[in-house]
Amino acid sequence: MFTLLNSLLCVNCCLAIPGKIVRINDNIAQVDVAGIVRTASLQLIDDAKVGDYALLHAGFAIQLLDEDEALETLKLWESIDEVLR
Repeated sequence: MFTLLNSLLCVNCCLAIPGKIVRINDNIAQVDVAGIVRTASLQLIDDAKVGDYALLHAGFAIQLLDEDEALETLKLWESIDEVLR
């Protein structure tokens, strides 16, 4: 699933991509993005908690998103991936 998205994640997360926070330790989160768990700093956002969706860029969570917005964005990524296959 999400071949293009997974490829982009392997190239230093060059775009801001939404993911679900699955674990937090101090100011570091483990974030699930289309099945790949990435590490992201929470230094740029306040009040993040497990279960929140965050926009990730260059190893940082830069903004919290509501679930509907995050899921809609992931659907768009999936559509782009399907077109480019």
